[in-house]
Order: sequence, then structure tokens, then C-alpha cells
Amino acid sequence: MRLILIRHGQTPNNILNLLDTAVPGPGLTKLGEDQAAAVPDALREEQIQAIYVSNLTRTALTAQPLARDRGLTPIMREGLREISAGSLEMKGDMESVMAYMTTMKSWLTGDLAVRMPGADTGFDVLDRFDAVVREAATAYPDGTVAMVSHGAMIRFWAGHRSENIDWSDPTYHELSNTGIVVLEGEPGDGSARGGWHIESWQGSPAGGVGGVDFDGPTAELAAKAFHTDHAEG
Repeated sequence: MRLILIRHGQTPNNILNLLDTAVPGPGLTKLGEDQAAAVPDALREEQIQAIYVSNLTRTALTAQPLARDRGLTPIMREGLREISAGSLEMKGDMESVMAYMTTMKSWLTGDLAVRMPGADTGFDVLDRFDAVVREAATAYPDGTVAMVSHGAMIRFWAGHRSENIDWSDPTYHELSNTGIVVLEGEPGDGSARGGWHIESWQGSPAGGVGGVDFDGPTAELAAKAFHTDHAEG
């Protein structure tokens, strides 16, 4: 199966640098709408058979132009939602952001039992996203499926499930709004790593719409934190 993971377009709380993960969440800014409008052309060569979105408003709005372009009706699945910030929700101070990132770093380095403050463990998060991927793979085993999700969620799931990601490569340090990750593979069992191969990681916005300065607190810090930790041994 070919899996295309698309981060949603820019939101007002991305600009404010807030840990905004609750349902339903805000819509898109004008720039976010422009980013979403650029997605169909960015994926023009892809033969997409289905589009999945999370239960947060911003993913549905981001998916609309692609869905219209391909004549598809997006499928909403709660499992694609952002990694909950728990007790850190709507905070933007450095201490709170780093607490979120430290938890993600623990998961990326293999300790899935660590719990996000007031929220889920890495096992919980992995299980819910995996369930949606398994559903899509069952329905479209040899096809191409697009999923519009969230920055931290895409980075964690792709980072855990891909066999070829290298956090020392700066390619993986960026995942801006409407960044696109393309993978090939099939669902695995349990929490073991691997099962997927990253074909491409386009961290910049689809169609080059917008910059990387207002993508929210999770856009780059997780990979950079992981790389620093890995480089130091």
C-alpha cells in the first residue's frame, strides 16, 4: 500500500505557537486555506483512492480541495487526531512545549510507556493511528491512500513505523503545514518498529505556499531534540 500523510494547513493557534490538540479545534487562516488549495497540484501524479481525515476541523478543511479535485468523500477517523497535550493544552511557554517534546522524544527513542502529562502513552497513540492504517490497507491493499493528520502525530507514527528514517538527516527536521510524507509498506503487528519505507519527506508547505515560521511548537523541535540526544550518545 502507498500511504500519503499530509499535515493540515496553518491555523490561528499555529501562529500563536500554542499546544492546540483538543477537538474540534480552530479552522484555517487565509494562508492555511491557500496551502490546502495547493495540495491537489502537489499530488497530481498520485492515483489516490481514498482520503481520510481526523476529527479536528483543520484536517477536514485541508482535505476539501483535494477531495473535490479527485471526486472523493473524506472519511473521518478519530484515530488520526493530534497527540493530546493533556494538562499542557493551549499552553505556549517553553517549559510546557519542552515537556510535550520530551515525551515525544521518549517515544521516538523506544520508551512507549511514558505518558504525556494528563494524557496518553505512546502505546495508546500508536494503537489508534495503526487501527486507521489497518482499515485503509484492508480496503485498498494495493492502492494509494491519503491521510490528513497533524504535525506531532505524523512525525511520531512515521518515525516509529518507518524502517529507513535517520534523525541525523536534516531532511526530517521540518514538517511545516501541508508538509507531505509518502510511505510504502503494510501494517505490522504490535509496537515493534518498522513495516514502512519512507519514499519522500517533503517538509515544506505544499506548492511552497508560506514559510516555516508559524507552524506551531511541534513543527521542528521533536526531531531536533531527538537528533541532539542521539548525537550526544
